[in-house]
Amino acid sequence: MSGHDLITMGRVSVDIYPLQVGVRLEDVETFGKYLGGSPTNVAVAAARHGRNAAVITRTGDDPFGRYIHQALRGYGVDDRFVTPVPGLPTPLAFCEIFPPDDFPLYFYRYPKAPDMEIRAGELDLTAIRAAKVFWATVTGLSDEPSRSATLAALEAHDGITVLDLDYRPMLWSSPDEARHWVDKALDHVTVAVGNREECAVAVGESDPHRAAAALRDRGVRLAIVKQGPKGVLAADDEGVVEAPPVPVEVVNGLGAGDAFGGALCHGLLDGWDAGRMIHFANAAGAIVASRIACSEAMPTTGEVEALLSGRGEES
Repeated sequence: MSGHDLITMGRVSVDIYPLQVGVRLEDVETFGKYLGGSPTNVAVAAARHGRNAAVITRTGDDPFGRYIHQALRGYGVDDRFVTPVPGLPTPLAFCEIFPPDDFPLYFYRYPKAPDMEIRAGELDLTAIRAAKVFWATVTGLSDEPSRSATLAALEAHDGITVLDLDYRPMLWSSPDEARHWVDKALDHVTVAVGNREECAVAVGESDPHRAAAALRDRGVRLAIVKQGPKGVLAADDEGVVEAPPVPVEVVNGLGAGDAFGGALCHGLLDGWDAGRMIHFANAAGAIVASRIACSEAMPTTGEVEALLSGRGEES
Protein backbone atom coordinates (compact mmCIF):
# COMPACT_ATOMS: atom_id res chain seq x y z
CA MET A 1 0.00 0.00 0.00
CA SER A 2 1.37 3.41 -0.91
CA GLY A 3 1.38 5.91 1.91
CA HIS A 4 -1.26 8.54 2.45
CA ASP A 5 -0.43 12.19 1.98
CA LEU A 6 -2.09 12.91 5.31
CA ILE A 7 -3.46 10.96 8.25
CA THR A 8 -5.31 12.84 10.97
CA MET A 9 -6.30 11.40 14.32
CA GLY A 10 -8.87 12.34 16.94
CA ARG A 11 -12.27 13.89 17.29
CA VAL A 12 -15.32 13.15 15.14
CA SER A 13 -18.93 14.20 15.49
CA VAL A 14 -22.13 14.87 13.66
CA ASP A 15 -22.67 18.64 13.58
CA ILE A 16 -26.32 19.65 13.89
CA TYR A 17 -26.22 23.29 12.81
CA PRO A 18 -29.13 25.76 12.58
CA LEU A 19 -30.30 26.82 9.17
CA GLN A 20 -31.44 30.11 10.74
CA VAL A 21 -28.85 32.79 11.50
CA GLY A 22 -29.21 34.98 14.58
CA VAL A 23 -31.66 32.65 16.34
CA ARG A 24 -31.20 31.05 19.77
CA LEU A 25 -30.99 27.28 19.77
CA GLU A 26 -34.31 26.89 21.59
CA ASP A 27 -36.05 28.83 18.82
CA VAL A 28 -34.40 27.20 15.79
CA GLU A 29 -36.89 25.31 13.61
CA THR A 30 -34.66 23.61 11.03
CA PHE A 31 -31.18 22.16 11.19
CA GLY A 32 -28.60 20.77 8.78
CA LYS A 33 -26.61 17.61 9.51
CA TYR A 34 -22.89 17.69 8.69
CA LEU A 35 -19.73 15.71 9.31
CA GLY A 36 -17.74 17.32 12.12
CA GLY A 37 -14.85 17.06 14.54
CA SER A 38 -11.72 19.15 13.99
CA PRO A 39 -9.18 16.53 12.78
CA THR A 40 -11.89 14.90 10.67
CA ASN A 41 -12.61 18.26 9.05
CA VAL A 42 -8.89 18.79 8.43
CA ALA A 43 -8.79 15.54 6.45
CA VAL A 44 -11.81 16.66 4.42
CA ALA A 45 -10.19 20.04 3.80
CA ALA A 46 -6.99 18.40 2.56
CA ALA A 47 -8.97 16.06 0.31
CA ARG A 48 -10.58 19.12 -1.29
CA HIS A 49 -7.07 20.13 -2.33
CA GLY A 50 -6.61 16.77 -4.02
CA ARG A 51 -4.74 15.09 -1.18
CA ASN A 52 -4.97 11.39 -0.29
CA ALA A 53 -6.23 11.75 3.28
CA ALA A 54 -7.39 9.36 5.98
CA VAL A 55 -8.65 9.81 9.54
CA ILE A 56 -8.15 7.62 12.60
CA THR A 57 -11.17 7.89 14.88
CA ARG A 58 -14.03 5.94 16.45
CA THR A 59 -17.80 6.30 16.34
CA GLY A 60 -20.79 4.81 18.02
CA ASP A 61 -22.27 1.63 16.56
CA ASP A 62 -25.36 3.56 15.51
CA PRO A 63 -26.96 5.36 12.55
CA PHE A 64 -24.87 8.49 13.12
CA GLY A 65 -21.73 6.35 13.03
CA ARG A 66 -22.84 4.90 9.69
CA TYR A 67 -23.50 8.44 8.46
CA ILE A 68 -19.90 9.38 9.29
CA HIS A 69 -18.59 6.58 7.07
CA GLN A 70 -20.88 7.65 4.23
CA ALA A 71 -19.86 11.28 4.56
CA LEU A 72 -16.13 10.52 4.66
CA ARG A 73 -16.35 8.41 1.52
CA GLY A 74 -18.40 11.11 -0.15
CA TYR A 75 -15.64 13.63 0.52
CA GLY A 76 -12.96 11.25 -0.74
CA VAL A 77 -11.45 10.57 2.71
CA ASP A 78 -10.24 7.04 3.52
CA ASP A 79 -12.40 5.64 6.36
CA ARG A 80 -10.59 2.32 6.88
CA PHE A 81 -9.27 3.47 10.30
CA VAL A 82 -12.73 4.48 11.60
CA THR A 83 -14.16 1.81 13.90
CA PRO A 84 -17.24 1.55 16.13
CA VAL A 85 -17.35 1.37 19.93
CA PRO A 86 -20.35 -0.67 21.13
CA GLY A 87 -22.33 1.00 23.89
CA LEU A 88 -21.20 4.58 23.25
CA PRO A 89 -23.20 7.02 21.10
CA THR A 90 -21.65 8.94 18.23
CA PRO A 91 -21.05 12.50 19.50
CA LEU A 92 -23.28 15.36 18.39
CA ALA A 93 -22.38 19.05 18.31
CA PHE A 94 -24.89 21.91 18.21
CA CYS A 95 -24.13 25.59 17.70
CA GLU A 96 -25.83 28.96 17.55
CA ILE A 97 -24.95 31.37 14.76
CA PHE A 98 -24.62 35.03 15.65
CA PRO A 99 -22.17 36.68 13.21
CA PRO A 100 -19.59 38.04 13.23
CA ASP A 101 -18.03 36.49 16.33
CA ASP A 102 -20.56 34.73 18.58
CA PHE A 103 -20.97 31.00 17.89
CA PRO A 104 -21.77 29.14 21.13
CA LEU A 105 -20.96 25.45 20.72
CA TYR A 106 -22.56 22.60 22.67
CA PHE A 107 -20.84 19.19 22.69
CA TYR A 108 -22.81 16.03 23.43
CA ARG A 109 -19.97 13.60 24.17
CA TYR A 110 -21.53 11.57 26.98
CA PRO A 111 -20.93 9.35 28.82
CA LYS A 112 -17.65 9.28 26.90
CA ALA A 113 -16.88 10.05 23.29
CA PRO A 114 -15.92 6.95 21.30
CA ASP A 115 -13.03 8.88 19.72
CA MET A 116 -11.42 8.87 23.17
CA GLU A 117 -11.39 5.05 22.95
CA ILE A 118 -8.68 4.97 20.25
CA ARG A 119 -6.19 2.41 21.56
CA ALA A 120 -2.45 2.23 20.93
CA GLY A 121 -2.52 -1.52 20.34
CA GLU A 122 -5.06 -1.13 17.55
CA LEU A 123 -3.18 1.53 15.57
CA ASP A 124 -1.84 0.72 12.11
CA LEU A 125 1.63 2.07 12.84
CA THR A 126 2.84 0.99 9.40
CA ALA A 127 0.28 3.28 7.75
CA ILE A 128 1.10 6.10 10.18
CA ARG A 129 4.83 5.82 9.41
CA ALA A 130 4.13 5.77 5.67
CA ALA A 131 2.02 8.94 5.74
CA LYS A 132 3.81 12.08 4.57
CA VAL A 133 2.05 14.22 7.19
CA PHE A 134 0.52 13.08 10.48
CA TRP A 135 -1.88 15.41 12.35
CA ALA A 136 -2.81 15.00 16.03
CA THR A 137 -4.60 17.21 18.55
CA VAL A 138 -4.27 18.20 22.18
CA THR A 139 -7.85 17.00 22.71
CA GLY A 140 -6.57 13.50 21.97
CA LEU A 141 -4.26 13.82 24.99
CA SER A 142 -7.05 14.64 27.43
CA ASP A 143 -8.01 11.08 28.47
CA GLU A 144 -6.95 7.46 28.22
CA PRO A 145 -6.66 5.33 26.15
CA SER A 146 -6.57 8.08 23.50
CA ARG A 147 -3.66 9.80 25.26
CA SER A 148 -1.36 6.79 25.03
CA ALA A 149 -2.47 6.13 21.45
CA THR A 150 -1.78 9.73 20.42
CA LEU A 151 1.68 9.69 21.97
CA ALA A 152 2.45 6.31 20.36
CA ALA A 153 1.40 7.59 16.95
CA LEU A 154 3.43 10.79 17.30
CA GLU A 155 6.48 8.80 18.37
CA ALA A 156 6.09 6.37 15.45
CA HIS A 157 5.91 9.04 12.76
CA ASP A 158 9.24 10.52 11.72
CA GLY A 159 8.10 12.81 8.91
CA ILE A 160 6.08 16.03 9.16
CA THR A 161 4.12 15.75 12.40
CA VAL A 162 1.60 18.49 13.21
CA LEU A 163 0.13 19.09 16.66
CA ASP A 164 -3.06 21.15 16.75
CA LEU A 165 -2.95 22.83 20.16
CA ASP A 166 -6.79 22.59 20.24
CA TYR A 167 -7.30 23.12 24.00
CA ARG A 168 -10.89 22.49 25.16
CA PRO A 169 -11.10 23.41 28.87
CA MET A 170 -14.19 21.25 29.52
CA LEU A 171 -12.09 18.15 28.74
CA TRP A 172 -9.29 18.90 31.24
CA SER A 173 -9.06 19.29 35.01
CA SER A 174 -6.77 22.31 34.61
CA PRO A 175 -4.48 24.09 32.11
CA ASP A 176 -1.50 22.73 34.06
CA GLU A 177 -2.60 19.15 33.39
CA ALA A 178 -2.89 19.92 29.69
CA ARG A 179 0.53 21.61 29.62
CA HIS A 180 2.13 18.52 31.18
CA TRP A 181 0.90 16.26 28.38
CA VAL A 182 1.47 18.80 25.62
CA ASP A 183 5.08 19.05 26.77
CA LYS A 184 5.51 15.30 26.29
CA ALA A 185 3.90 15.42 22.86
CA LEU A 186 6.13 18.28 21.68
CA ASP A 187 9.13 15.93 21.82
CA HIS A 188 7.75 14.35 18.62
CA VAL A 189 6.30 17.37 16.80
CA THR A 190 7.71 19.30 13.84
CA VAL A 191 4.81 21.74 13.33
CA ALA A 192 2.58 23.27 16.02
CA VAL A 193 -0.45 25.45 15.35
CA GLY A 194 -2.79 27.19 17.78
CA ASN A 195 -4.34 30.47 18.82
CA ARG A 196 -2.94 32.73 21.52
CA GLU A 197 -4.95 31.15 24.34
CA GLU A 198 -3.93 27.65 23.26
CA CYS A 199 -0.28 28.70 23.11
CA ALA A 200 -0.57 30.06 26.65
CA VAL A 201 -1.72 26.64 27.81
CA ALA A 202 0.95 24.81 25.80
CA VAL A 203 4.05 26.89 26.58
CA GLY A 204 2.94 29.62 29.01
CA GLU A 205 3.11 32.44 26.47
CA SER A 206 0.24 34.27 24.78
CA ASP A 207 2.23 36.99 23.03
CA PRO A 208 2.51 35.66 19.46
CA HIS A 209 6.26 36.29 19.06
CA ARG A 210 7.16 34.87 22.46
CA ALA A 211 4.79 31.91 22.00
CA ALA A 212 6.33 31.04 18.64
CA ALA A 213 9.82 31.35 20.12
CA ALA A 214 8.88 29.10 23.04
CA LEU A 215 7.51 26.46 20.68
CA ARG A 216 10.67 26.69 18.59
CA ASP A 217 12.75 26.29 21.74
CA ARG A 218 10.92 23.00 22.33
CA GLY A 219 12.19 21.73 18.97
CA VAL A 220 9.21 22.64 16.77
CA ARG A 221 10.49 23.56 13.29
CA LEU A 222 7.44 25.59 12.27
CA ALA A 223 5.36 27.39 14.91
CA ILE A 224 2.09 29.02 13.84
CA VAL A 225 0.13 31.36 16.10
CA LYS A 226 -3.35 32.41 15.01
CA GLN A 227 -4.24 35.92 16.19
CA GLY A 228 -7.90 36.21 15.19
CA PRO A 229 -8.60 39.62 13.64
CA LYS A 230 -4.86 40.40 13.63
CA GLY A 231 -4.02 37.54 11.27
CA VAL A 232 -1.45 34.76 11.64
CA LEU A 233 2.22 34.61 12.64
CA ALA A 234 4.62 31.84 11.61
CA ALA A 235 8.19 31.23 12.72
CA ASP A 236 10.72 28.78 11.30
CA ASP A 237 14.45 28.63 10.53
CA GLU A 238 14.02 31.43 7.97
CA GLY A 239 12.57 33.87 10.51
CA VAL A 240 9.13 35.26 11.37
CA VAL A 241 6.41 36.11 8.86
CA GLU A 242 2.88 37.40 9.34
CA ALA A 243 -0.25 37.28 7.20
CA PRO A 244 -3.15 39.71 7.66
CA PRO A 245 -6.73 38.43 7.88
CA VAL A 246 -8.68 38.02 4.66
CA PRO A 247 -11.83 40.17 4.81
CA VAL A 248 -15.10 38.29 4.25
CA GLU A 249 -18.64 38.58 5.54
CA VAL A 250 -18.65 36.08 8.41
CA VAL A 251 -21.56 33.65 8.64
CA ASN A 252 -20.14 30.90 10.89
CA GLY A 253 -16.53 30.97 12.10
CA LEU A 254 -16.46 27.48 13.63
CA GLY A 255 -14.88 25.60 10.69
CA ALA A 256 -12.34 28.24 9.70
CA GLY A 257 -9.51 26.72 11.73
CA ASP A 258 -10.03 23.30 10.19
CA ALA A 259 -9.96 24.77 6.67
CA PHE A 260 -6.75 26.53 7.72
CA GLY A 261 -5.34 23.18 8.86
CA GLY A 262 -6.16 21.31 5.67
CA ALA A 263 -4.71 24.12 3.56
CA LEU A 264 -1.61 24.19 5.77
CA CYS A 265 -1.10 20.47 5.17
CA HIS A 266 -1.47 21.06 1.41
CA GLY A 267 1.30 23.65 1.59
CA LEU A 268 3.52 21.43 3.74
CA LEU A 269 3.17 18.61 1.25
CA ASP A 270 4.16 20.92 -1.62
CA GLY A 271 7.11 22.36 0.30
CA TRP A 272 5.88 25.95 0.30
CA ASP A 273 7.63 28.60 2.38
CA ALA A 274 5.91 29.70 5.59
CA GLY A 275 4.63 32.98 4.18
CA ARG A 276 2.90 31.36 1.23
CA MET A 277 1.40 28.68 3.47
CA ILE A 278 -0.19 31.02 5.99
CA HIS A 279 -1.56 33.39 3.33
CA PHE A 280 -3.17 30.45 1.52
CA ALA A 281 -4.44 28.87 4.75
CA ASN A 282 -5.84 32.21 5.93
CA ALA A 283 -7.86 32.53 2.74
CA ALA A 284 -9.16 28.97 3.04
CA GLY A 285 -10.33 29.69 6.58
CA ALA A 286 -12.00 32.92 5.48
CA ILE A 287 -14.02 31.09 2.84
CA VAL A 288 -15.40 28.63 5.38
CA ALA A 289 -16.18 31.46 7.79
CA SER A 290 -18.41 32.90 5.07
CA ARG A 291 -20.50 29.69 4.95
CA ILE A 292 -22.74 27.87 7.45
CA ALA A 293 -21.30 24.36 7.44
CA CYS A 294 -17.81 23.08 8.27
CA SER A 295 -16.92 19.95 6.26
CA GLU A 296 -19.35 20.73 3.45
CA ALA A 297 -17.92 24.26 3.21
CA MET A 298 -14.26 23.30 2.70
CA PRO A 299 -12.94 25.10 -0.40
CA THR A 300 -11.06 23.75 -3.39
CA THR A 301 -7.61 25.04 -4.29
CA GLY A 302 -9.14 27.03 -7.13
CA GLU A 303 -11.58 28.78 -4.80
CA VAL A 304 -8.77 29.80 -2.46
CA GLU A 305 -6.60 31.06 -5.31
CA ALA A 306 -9.56 33.03 -6.70
CA LEU A 307 -10.10 34.77 -3.37
CA LEU A 308 -6.40 35.57 -3.03
CA SER A 309 -6.21 37.00 -6.52
CA GLY A 310 -9.45 38.96 -6.17
CA ARG A 311 -11.08 37.15 -9.08
CA GLY A 312 -14.20 36.20 -7.16
CA GLU A 313 -16.19 36.63 -4.01
CA GLU A 314 -16.90 33.56 -1.90
CA SER A 315 -20.37 33.13 -0.46
